Amino acid sequence: MGDFSTLFPLAIGFFVVNGMNPAGLLVMMGLANIVTGLIYRLPMPIQPMKALAVVAISQKWSPSLIYATGFGSGAIWLILSLSGLIQKIAAITPASVVRGIQVALGILLAIGGFKLVSTGWTLGIVSIVIVILLRKSKYAPAAIVLMLLGIALVGFRGQLAGVIHPGFTLPSLTTFRPSEIWQGLVLAGFAQIALTTTNSVIATSVLISQYFPEKPVTEKKLALNLGIMNIIAPFFGGMPMCHGAGGLAGQYYFGARTGGTKIIEGFIEISLGLFLSGYIASLSSLFPRSILGAMLLLVGVQLTGFVRNVTVRETPLLALTVVISLVTNMAIGFVVAAGVYHILRKWGTHQKYIGWMVRSDGEKGKTIAALLSRLPQLKWKKPV
Repeated sequence: MGDFSTLFPLAIGFFVVNGMNPAGLLVMMGLANIVTGLIYRLPMPIQPMKALAVVAISQKWSPSLIYATGFGSGAIWLILSLSGLIQKIAAITPASVVRGIQVALGILLAIGGFKLVSTGWTLGIVSIVIVILLRKSKYAPAAIVLMLLGIALVGFRGQLAGVIHPGFTLPSLTTFRPSEIWQGLVLAGFAQIALTTTNSVIATSVLISQYFPEKPVTEKKLALNLGIMNIIAPFFGGMPMCHGAGGLAGQYYFGARTGGTKIIEGFIEISLGLFLSGYIASLSSLFPRSILGAMLLLVGVQLTGFVRNVTVRETPLLALTVVISLVTNMAIGFVVAAGVYHILRKWGTHQKYIGWMVRSDGEKGKTIAALLSRLPQLKWKKPV
């Protein structure tokens, strides 16, 4: 449940603002979790496409436009995977840029978590302490304790009985107009593709190889997952889904180590969708935001810790990636930083760069050049 803090706010927005059926969204997400857990035997994260979700909620898209955009994104991911293009993109992406994306995501998650914690400082601080004390416990995992604590607080306030009325609801068949596919891709889908390439495919593959070196998952397989999920889910009310380094870090942080994690999570989501879909939006909206914020904050802090794996020579490129990603978005940060990397790599050693600065910036350039000349000669690593 370590990535529920990112799922809940977006899912609530889809239910309340966009009018999506909770049964379809939760059941399809649950099935995706179970299938990936069985296939990979890893805590493979399944999350909403964040950039697309934020745009859809803020602009109050219709459910059919959301389904169409998810389908269009899925078709693109199938092409990228089956053609091998995603591996070529991954091959020219330097490790420092991937780390920069992870750090930027961690900062954004931490900021979002801090804002949620600020809605209830006392409960937020208590939740952080619970995470620190229990995050490695096999008998009382911190994420489950926090989820139960939140539900208990809703019940203590006398609000639980008003929203829990069990029933049975199957996901309904959903459709969309072909014209909505292009409309949704232009509004948010293409931007999401770039973001998903970095965070959901490249960064997730790298993170899996770090956490589970004996079970690597290639970028091609991850891209294929995205294609299949998003081709099928829209016809049963599912939201656009992706993987994510943040979700994996959250699950790992709270103790997830096997595919059993995803199977358990999948059955929880399917049960909620089938038996509580009529009331799940109300229940979610009552859940204490400060508890979600504590989970989100600490996951973000953990992601920023990957900066330790970057060498001194790679630090400037990582910093460039982080700054541009935070000022604009991670897709632009990825493109600009990767472009700078390959331009400098083509030019050769930093001595050529120093000479360019001297010629272009006079005395100021000479001063900067003198400082840079003290650094060891740059040796660019082969992209991963």
